[in-house]
Order: sequence, then structure tokens, then C-alpha cells
Amino acid sequence: MELTSIRWRIKLKSMKYNIRKYILAGITAILAAAVLTACGGSKPEKDDTVQSTQEIFAMDTYMSLTAYGSNSEEAVSKAVQEINRLDAMFSVGNEDSDVTKINENGSGEVSEETAFIMNRAMQVSEKTNGAFDITIYPLMELWGFTTKNYRVPESNEITEALKGVSYTNVEVNGQQVTLSDGASIDLGGIAKGYTSSRVIQIMKDCGIEHAIINLGGNVQVLGTKTDGSDWRVAIQNPASENSYLGILSTADKAVITSGGYERYFEQDGHVYHHIIDPQTGYPSESDLTSVTIVCSDGTTADALSTALFVVGLDGAKELYRSGAIDFDMILFDGSKVYVSEGIKDTFSTDMDKEIITRQP
Repeated sequence: MELTSIRWRIKLKSMKYNIRKYILAGITAILAAAVLTACGGSKPEKDDTVQSTQEIFAMDTYMSLTAYGSNSEEAVSKAVQEINRLDAMFSVGNEDSDVTKINENGSGEVSEETAFIMNRAMQVSEKTNGAFDITIYPLMELWGFTTKNYRVPESNEITEALKGVSYTNVEVNGQQVTLSDGASIDLGGIAKGYTSSRVIQIMKDCGIEHAIINLGGNVQVLGTKTDGSDWRVAIQNPASENSYLGILSTADKAVITSGGYERYFEQDGHVYHHIIDPQTGYPSESDLTSVTIVCSDGTTADALSTALFVVGLDGAKELYRSGAIDFDMILFDGSKVYVSEGIKDTFSTDMDKEIITRQP
């Protein structure tokens, strides 16, 4: 079959200038000048009028980091250095990364950070019955989402690739990782969330009390705005680049969204998005068009946003009501917005809305 067209909702050239659409916070750029190895020395006098912003391209997306305070320039520079380090560590495209070495050898020792992120991925996998699964890599490669050589695989190819897809094929013992049944991993569904949490920790270590970061739509905020008010984060409407589902007022939270509209291709009149169902090997036939997770931990939020997209509305409600993981959520099915009760008073929208309570 011939690939007839490929369209991207987020165009890299324009995204550099539109990235702030996700965030309703006026930001003026002051580029960080030097990359330092630590936020050391005596603590400077607090001055929240000092602001530093930097935009970079990493992890295959544009990112924006803004911090306020006397150490803001140093904090942003150090955060950029950390993003690049983690990108190299987790990338399947880097032959020296932990992930590539494990995939090639089937076992080996990884860094403490890689072991941590894999363990967290496994926890989310267990609590979502495998809806999130880092062993999805052979399927992502088969569909061309790792190489951008998009195609619809034959059913027998998918059946063969599915043989190694199961989070139970991954064993992490300390820093020792073992893959079984021909499994191979991709941390792309959780790495940006971990990275945003690391960036926030770096900001804290540098004495920063107010910051906002956007890693390709993965937003995480530190504290409040400098005037003491909450950050206002706009939740993208999947149907339009220029409109929002609503505005979330929040502080000290990660706000991470997944949806089929983010990355997809069209072939023979059908749309195939990048969120693959680990059970079927095909793009998830979810009744949701976007899932936003609001959580204090970016790592968990990133994995959950994918998992809940796969399980759909009923599955998302079930997990929320189980209390197995502490999070809030904003779901959209194309016509109605569903908001968990924990953020019902801080999320505003003009759309039809339903509150999801802890008790049905």
C-alpha cells in the first residue's frame, strides 16, 4: 500500500514559536549564558524579579524552561545540561545509551536512573494491567514511529512482534536488567516525565521557588507564580491547535497530556496514531481523544497519560476510583470533558463537563 499523506499536529518549525500556547503565563526570554556543573557557593539574596528562559530541542521535541530568582540563569543552564544528559541515556537512537545496550544484549547493568525509571514503568504497568508497557518498542518500530518510515504492517508481522511484548518479560534487580522472550524496550512513554521531575529538583537545589517548564507539552510547575497566584495551564483541544479544552490553575504539579492527535500518519484514508495498544499491536481504538494527568510526580503522570488513553473512559474512571495511584485527570471524548473531583474547582471550561467522583 502506498503512503498517501503524513500530517503532524505539532509542526517542529512553528512549534518553537507556539510552544507557549500550552501555558498562560507571560514570559520574556532572557537566555541562560553559561552551563555550570552545580548551583554552589553562598546563597544569594532572594530576588524573584530576575527571570531566565531558554528554549532547546531535545528528546525529539521543543522545550521551554523558565525560572525566577537570583540563581535563575544558573538553574536553567544546569537544567539544560541535565536534559541533554538524560536524552543520551534513554534514547533508542543512541548506540551508547543504556536502553540500546540492553536491547542489543538482552541483559546488563544500567545506571541507577535507568533502573529507577524502569521500576516506575513496571509499577504503572502492573496497576493498569499492561496498558502501559515499555516492551512496546518492536511494534513502534514496525509501524515506523521510531524511524518516521511509516507503514501499516501485515497482520502476521504484528503477531510475530507481539510475542515479546509484555512488561512481565522485564526483570530489574538493583541495577541489573534482564529481558526475556526476545523483548526490547523503549522508555519514550515515560522519559520526558522523569526528565521534568529532575529539572524541577535542579531548580529547587539552586534555590529557585518559582519555575515553569514545558517539555513538548509535558508541563510541570514549581511553586506558584511570583505574585503568589497559581500557574494557569491551558489544556490543548485535540480538534484545534488554536483552542483549549479549558484552563487549569495549579501549583507544584505536573500536567501531562497524551492523545492520538500528537503524532500520526494517514494511509488509504485511514488515520493511524502512535499510541499502540500492547494487547492488540494496533493503534488504540480509544473512546478518548486526549488524556491529561495532574500529579505531583512527572514520571508517573507521563506513563499514566498513555495508559489511560489505552484503557479508555471506563478504565480511567475505574483506576481513579480504586485509589491505587494518587492523581487527577482531565479526559476528552470529542464532545464532553470529564474532570476528576480533586481538581473540579481549579479547572475552568466552557465545554460540556462531567465530574468524576471517587465514589460512583
